Amino acid sequence: MCNLYSLTTNQEAIRRLFHVSRDLTGNMPPMPGIFPDYPAPIMRRAADGECELVLARWGMPGPSMFGGGMVTNVRNTKSPHWRRWLGPANRCLVPVTSFCEYADTKPRKTPTWFALGDTRPLFAFAGIWTTWHGTRGTKANPVEGEHRLFGFLTTEANGVVGPVHPKAMPVMLTTAEEFTTWLKAPAAEALALQRPLPGEMMRIVATGAREDWYLNGHAFE
Repeated sequence: MCNLYSLTTNQEAIRRLFHVSRDLTGNMPPMPGIFPDYPAPIMRRAADGECELVLARWGMPGPSMFGGGMVTNVRNTKSPHWRRWLGPANRCLVPVTSFCEYADTKPRKTPTWFALGDTRPLFAFAGIWTTWHGTRGTKANPVEGEHRLFGFLTTEANGVVGPVHPKAMPVMLTTAEEFTTWLKAPAAEALALQRPLPGEMMRIVATGAREDWYLNGHAFE
């Protein structure tokens, strides 16, 4: 389960790759460590059809039968709970430069970072989003009100991720055609993208604690 990723490219590169026509995020710094419940940018199609970049909190509302807790990764798209958000209006692109899985080593697990290449080119997770009213944030700093939330789809692991995390990997989108299909196509066509990226298209770019958290001169906080 991916519960840590990074976004360290500049904001103009995000706007350019995803053809953003409206950026509502303000001045975003690089984000070398994005964890669950952190605000991060997503790109969605607004009601007027424009592609807009907005901030949302990572973690969708989970099924009530399991307590309704935050869910970051979505695998079972046949579940009625998730189907309500699989139409074009609730799909989004989650900009990413690398993501982390933890190898099951002893005495402690080893963070292992995956990307499209050593320079960590920008790509997207296939995401979904919704608005939700309640309390998010920490016990020390709770935030009550309406929140924009997101999560992203996972699929079976490929030959690069599998040796580190056999159960699953995020759905990675890398081309303009895939971006358009995910945002606009009917659900059946869009969900055909829920498959592992070919292993030859990605690689391990860092292992060990904090190695990916010091990029472009910005330390992880």
